[in-house]
Amino acid sequence: MHVVALNWRDLKNPRAGGAEMHLEEILRYLARRGHRCTLLTSRFRGGPRDEEVDGYRIVRGGHEYDFNLVVPFLFRRLVATDPPDVVLDDINKIPFYSPLFARVPVLAVIPHLMGLAVFREVNPLLATVLYALEQPVRRVYRRCHFEVISESTRDDLVRRGWAPERISVVHCGIDRTIYRIDPSVPKSATPNIVYVGRLKRYKSLPDALRAFTLVRRQVAGCTLTIVGDGDVLPALRRLADRLGVAGEVRFSGWVPTPEKVRLLQQAHVAVNPSYREGWGLTNVEANACGTPCVAADSPGLRDSVLAGQTGLLYPYGDVPALAERLVRLLTDAGLRARMERGALAWAAQLTWERCGAETLALVERVAGADARAAAVH
Repeated sequence: MHVVALNWRDLKNPRAGGAEMHLEEILRYLARRGHRCTLLTSRFRGGPRDEEVDGYRIVRGGHEYDFNLVVPFLFRRLVATDPPDVVLDDINKIPFYSPLFARVPVLAVIPHLMGLAVFREVNPLLATVLYALEQPVRRVYRRCHFEVISESTRDDLVRRGWAPERISVVHCGIDRTIYRIDPSVPKSATPNIVYVGRLKRYKSLPDALRAFTLVRRQVAGCTLTIVGDGDVLPALRRLADRLGVAGEVRFSGWVPTPEKVRLLQQAHVAVNPSYREGWGLTNVEANACGTPCVAADSPGLRDSVLAGQTGLLYPYGDVPALAERLVRLLTDAGLRARMERGALAWAAQLTWERCGAETLALVERVAGADARAAAVH
């Protein structure tokens, strides 16, 4: 079977993130099972137009801001020489609307739809354009099946009127050879909170900084490490300075994966105050490193954090509640140890092998259903 995947970026793109990791772990699995896979994605500086990676092919064209317009032409060029049997369409940012140009079954992969949340991230004019571009998704993809990465995303689609029988939840995995406990890396000698992820407006990191000022009043010597880069970094630095905690907050910027893992292993608690996520991959990466998480009770985060088992949830935007839960975990060693055990057990269930196997079953079901429908007609 030839599977063609569509995504805005690939993992070699400097701006790649969790969506790219998710899709390409699936492609690796499919390739290991003997299926041919091709990923169509945008070009970036230094990236070749065509290359083989981990058993699948990557074909790049267009650019970061026009790839949705270029992808139909790339697809048709590929079809002329190597027709696909099924399309994996990653609906992430502006949709590709592949059912309009693909004459093969489409399995749509949805981390989450932006919806009104886009107005929290970009200026109102651009947000209005992006919101409008998302509106035809249900109508254009109405005959497709959907793989979503969390129960929150499934529930959101059902509320929007999508057929629940066409939606399957397949949780993301993590690489336990990378994200794991290392006996040679002990917890920090002083209480430490860590955030890992992009620094974007919808991540609501000012809440974490304001909560940290409250935590410092009750937990002596506590520090906060913010790992990642993004366009709100200068504003976060200024806020830390105004709050009087600049000396206790470390902005590490982007770090290589081994350093990120070490910071997760050393931390006592991970924090995630985001308004909305598809899943919350960094939460379970922290769990796999033996670190429980305090997260907002937001879509996606409430699925990746098992409240009371692998961490604690708080009402989104409630800074005192966030501070209270951080203090509780930092000061109650018994509670933290219990949640560390729960975090490790939860992370052990979330493998890319399972994610790939469940996706392959969906791909085969979608391709088979289309073949049966064609035979009937």
